[in-house]
Amino acid sequence: MATLADRLDHLLGHKTADALDTAFDIRTVEDLLRHYPHRYASQGRELAEKDPPEGEHITIIARVTSAAVVKMKNRPGSMLKVVLATDTQNVDVTFFSPQKVKHVIKPGVRAMFSGTVKYFRSKWSLTHPSYLILPEPRAGSEDPVVNVGRIRGAGDLAGIARAAQEPGAGVDMSVFERALIPLYPATREVESWTIMKCVRQVLDQLDHVDDPLPERIRQERSLIGLDEALRLVHLPDTREDIENAHDRLRFDEAAALQLVLARRRHDNAERAAPECPPAPGGIADEFERRLPFQLTDGQHAVAEEISADLSRPHPMSRLLQGEVGSGKTIVALRAMLQVVDAGYQCALLAPTEVLATQHARSLRAMLGSLATAGELGADEKATRVALLTGSMPVAAKRAALLEVVSGDAGIVIGTHALIQDNVEFFNLGMVVVDEQHRFGVEQRDRLRSRAREGLSPHLLVMTATPIPRTIAMTVLGDLDVSTLRQLPKGRSPIKSSVVPASQKPQWVARAWERIREDVAEGRQAYVVCSRIGDGEKGDGEDSLDDKQPDTKSAVEVFEELSGTIMPDLRVGLLHGRLPTDEKDAVMRDFTAGDIDVLVCTTVVEVGVDVPNATIMVIVDADRFGVSQLHQLRGRVGRGAHQGLCILVTEMNPGAPAFGRLQNVASTNDGFELAQLDLATRREGDILGAAQSGTTSTLRLLSLLGHEDVIAAAADFARSVTADDPRLENHPGLSAMVTSALDADRIQFLEKT
Repeated sequence: MATLADRLDHLLGHKTADALDTAFDIRTVEDLLRHYPHRYASQGRELAEKDPPEGEHITIIARVTSAAVVKMKNRPGSMLKVVLATDTQNVDVTFFSPQKVKHVIKPGVRAMFSGTVKYFRSKWSLTHPSYLILPEPRAGSEDPVVNVGRIRGAGDLAGIARAAQEPGAGVDMSVFERALIPLYPATREVESWTIMKCVRQVLDQLDHVDDPLPERIRQERSLIGLDEALRLVHLPDTREDIENAHDRLRFDEAAALQLVLARRRHDNAERAAPECPPAPGGIADEFERRLPFQLTDGQHAVAEEISADLSRPHPMSRLLQGEVGSGKTIVALRAMLQVVDAGYQCALLAPTEVLATQHARSLRAMLGSLATAGELGADEKATRVALLTGSMPVAAKRAALLEVVSGDAGIVIGTHALIQDNVEFFNLGMVVVDEQHRFGVEQRDRLRSRAREGLSPHLLVMTATPIPRTIAMTVLGDLDVSTLRQLPKGRSPIKSSVVPASQKPQWVARAWERIREDVAEGRQAYVVCSRIGDGEKGDGEDSLDDKQPDTKSAVEVFEELSGTIMPDLRVGLLHGRLPTDEKDAVMRDFTAGDIDVLVCTTVVEVGVDVPNATIMVIVDADRFGVSQLHQLRGRVGRGAHQGLCILVTEMNPGAPAFGRLQNVASTNDGFELAQLDLATRREGDILGAAQSGTTSTLRLLSLLGHEDVIAAAADFARSVTADDPRLENHPGLSAMVTSALDADRIQFLEKT
């Protein structure tokens, strides 16, 4: 018999166990049993209930009733038209390479087909699906295992056919008589068929699994036991079996995450951080006294939350999220000055040199004489603002490094250069990360480690549109959250519209005309492109699909506008490959009003503040993510005049990308758009370094679809860790955490 902790090489042999380890890091019985099927093949019975939705991936077992090669009507060539008979209905299948499959897919054969549902004139079908021809069991034989010379298969199901060719491999026909057949995430080296056989072999030897969840929790949530769930998820008889197993295993994932997060919060509360209470009459008070405007009620409320955190002897870990233009920077500056009053330094990490330079310029302007310590005319309470970027001249960089290490600079602003080993802070007390999605967690952790030994600096993360990972961690309860929704007085919401360029070229011409009208009234415009030119991508390009039409580069659009469309206007060009001094000069000219139209890439995505800019045209807008589009349009309408954002796309109306742009245009609510972004890109690797949404630690849990499960798991985790933060008295729960999350991910989470 076997337990969850047993090594697989003892049960399956070294060859198979090594292959599973190499392909999936599967080493124990529990690792294997938590490698869940990603879908199930069926005998087609459930298809009678309703037609499957467009785009759904289905896998069915059926018998071929007809297969005929026919000529295509609208283009040269032929195709194989196949009709499948399931238990309840016929299904049409089309193959566009008839010569390759007509000798395999013939009337009378029984096969598994796996493909995406497509509709035409209200009837659905499968086009060029994967297939596996199933051998017929021998008549009169009671042995379910059939030894076959060759099993034919193609596409995603070819792996089962390949696995059946291994020496000594037989096909267990009893598997194909099941109502639901598990199909696993697999590789060419370790096929779904191989995993299925390993799982069945292990389940046959598995002892009863003790349940780490208290009976009370299982009853409250109507959850089945862990032993039953692990068996049913792999060998279900009904859809209800799958749902019951998923409900239980999904709660396990949520509970494991919440237990780690609860433990992290407990550990964080025990760390020491600089105590930075407000200092009456200090630089922070003097700055607020000099402000030429009043902070909004929302800014006051958030400032008080942050001030209270900074006053405590434990590190703040707070997300400051607010609409574009809601005044996050001034709230963050007020917090940094409170830390400076306490005798500590602050580091502001910006994602680009353009933004870092803009931050340094705007903070110095806001502080005035309060930022000129050591100079004639400086206020007695003044500090210094140092700027440190990678491409600064050697002399300027050396001077900035000296201000940082000596403590003369109370506020240090920079890009990734701040994380370099040669940057030493005199006494770092707070880290502010602007637009955190542009940095990896490892990079932030390196900066936070620059405080004096024994202290952890306070952390404030700012974002206008929380990206999927930020929302994910927020939903999981990992961050304290402050929110700014209120815009400063006199600022109008930005209007947005989508222009289908291929269908409505006259609308594109109207966009250029609208820019002319605004410039004639003394205002300015941005034209944003997804790439620079010369075949290179743009700065931080965030396209969702590489299989899209060719896009216009910033260089091309600049030449077109300055040469033929707007030759009489002052058109500038800004992108990431320009030398630093040129980028800075272009931004100074645009800020001063010496450039009418700035053609640029996403170097202006965040932080750039030119109140006179009122219109933005985003070319090939479908190439940008939801967060980027919202950030970009936030560069206009920052003054007294109405802002307009025009999203130009070659996508046809009705395409998913066009619909995404319409969603962006329909709302200025960054939090609503963040949810859309999360739904589009998934949660990302919640406990891993990936933040793009392409991978996920979560197997069954969805942060959008299962918030009730997460909330229940959070309550459970808090109740357990209140008295036993290290889970020393709950070994079963501790084991559940480590089974759901490997050591690297737990260590990673504790850094974030």
